[in-house]
Amino acid sequence: MNVAYFQSEDGLRLAYRDEGEGLPLIALAGLTRNSTDFSFLAPHLGGVRLIRPDYRGRGLSDRAAWASYNAGQEARDVLALMDHLGLARAAILGTSRGGLIAMGLAATAHERLMGVCLNDIGPVIEPEGLASIEAYLGRAPAATSYEEAARARAKTAVGFANVPESRWLAEVKILFDQTESGLALTYDPALRDAFLAAGPDLPPLWPLFDALAGLPLALIHGAGSDILSQATADEMRRRRPDLRYARLADRGHVPWLDEPEALAVIRGWIGDMT
Repeated sequence: MNVAYFQSEDGLRLAYRDEGEGLPLIALAGLTRNSTDFSFLAPHLGGVRLIRPDYRGRGLSDRAAWASYNAGQEARDVLALMDHLGLARAAILGTSRGGLIAMGLAATAHERLMGVCLNDIGPVIEPEGLASIEAYLGRAPAATSYEEAARARAKTAVGFANVPESRWLAEVKILFDQTESGLALTYDPALRDAFLAAGPDLPPLWPLFDALAGLPLALIHGAGSDILSQATADEMRRRRPDLRYARLADRGHVPWLDEPEALAVIRGWIGDMT
């Protein structure tokens, strides 16, 4: 699959992947991840034009001053990509950080959105999950090979069970690059500085969630997630009774989205827009 590039408002060269035909669906990855994070989902989607950007400082995109690694700037980068592609509107599938960006877009550019699917993220982010992110963010793994990293991931991934070894191996090949000296991060380590500068006391984001009003909405929820609590998911469903919802057993933060229950919700959500 070919990688293309566009220019951000501040002159960065940002990468994206664009494949398929149909409903324009922009897939936004988690904090440290990139467009390859949707490799498990992509083969199961039909009738969509799947657009997968690499945020600034991640994947194949240019690195930048760490102060620009924030959800507001990343949302503006998404709009710049839409303008580059000539898209007046698009659906957003947002994993973790990507879901926060989607909610921000709903509040600031609602008319550009067709619908939003949130993958294991909501308006309240649990402190346990933030502490887990802080522990690894910006630090190269101790493992020196994909096989070693896969074994470590299987032991430490919170909320996951009954996952075949082959899946863990496939995931760590997305998370890290193999080099002669070991495994390397696929993102700018300075992302840690941006995370720490934001601080641990994030305000509830219910106004951003409520800004999704009028848009087809879905939520994929890992039952063992340390980022999205059941109480928050329940309140999201109370506020939006029409929300399509899947709670995935044996999954934490974040589901891979090729689970049968996740696919059913995503396909139903896509159907709501077509």
